[in-house]
This record gives sequence, C-alpha cells and structure tokens, in this order.
Amino acid sequence: METAAATGLTFRDATDSDVDALVALIDSAYRGDSSRVGWTTEADILRGQRTDAEAVLVVVKAPDSRLLIVERDGALVACCQLEHRGDHAYFGMFAVSPALQGGGLGKVIITEAERTVRETWGVTEMHMTVISVREDLIAWYERRGYRRTGQMTPFPYGDERFGIPQRDDLRFELLVKPLAQV
Repeated sequence: METAAATGLTFRDATDSDVDALVALIDSAYRGDSSRVGWTTEADILRGQRTDAEAVLVVVKAPDSRLLIVERDGALVACCQLEHRGDHAYFGMFAVSPALQGGGLGKVIITEAERTVRETWGVTEMHMTVISVREDLIAWYERRGYRRTGQMTPFPYGDERFGIPQRDDLRFELLVKPLAQV
C-alpha cells in the first residue's frame, strides 16, 4: 500500500478560505456532467448540489471535527470529513477529483484518515453512511474492510440542499469498520 508521502500528497485541516474550492470539488465528484469523468457519480440518481458553502463551513467549524484537505503540488485533489463521536469516528464528505479517480488515490486517503482518527482520538471504529443503492461504492468500501450493517436512515427528500432525487428508494446505510490498534 502506498503511503501519502510516497504519492506526494499533503494533508491539512480546511479553513474558512477553502470553503468555495471544497464545495466545487465535492459537487464535481458526485453531481452533474463533470462527475461522469470519475466513477463516484450520483448524477443518475440525484440532480442539483451535493453540498453548499454553509454545510461545508459547519464541518470546518464544528468541535471534534476535521475537514481534511488533500493536496498534490499545492493543488486540491481530495477531501474528507473526520468527526469524533465517542468511541468511533465518522467518515464523510469524501471526494476525489473525478480526473484522478480509479488510480488508487482514494485507498491512500482512507488509510490515512483511519490512521489519523486512531492516533488523534484513540477510536476503535470508523462509521460512514452511503446511499444504499450505490452498490459499486459500497463494494469499494467493503474491499477496504467496511461492513454493511443493514441499519438505514431516510434520505432527506424535499431538502434540495442534499440534491433532487431521481428515484423514490434512496436511503443511507451505515457501514462500519473496526480499526486495528497499532
């Protein structure tokens, strides 16, 4: 497994001045025609925005939360949210530039995120939620050691801050991974 250093990546905490670039990255990875360049697109199941400046700023400012910016040669290439929730951490807002997807970058980032939460907060599990119909994405996480729990939460239909659903069966499924202590 390549390390972040071996791939020329640097990680840092997002600041207020990063919000607009983060919104553009996250939306480009999941929505609209630009997302079709990569494999994480949700363009066929959701239209509209994936996030907005207000939602990203909430994560940047929240206590016990970090929004990690991943850069290569000073350029924003990915991001992920890490939030301390008692005995586990929550992993969210994960986005990799569509042009860079499929090359192993996501594997390096999620490995670094898991290492970070173990070392920073001493947690023993990572949790995340994924839209349950995203079988390809769930399979990718399962190959990284995450397991489906069958625990579902409703999709926020009617709240366009999360997008405009193109189908009526969207739900979020909780995925969990035990983190080995090193």
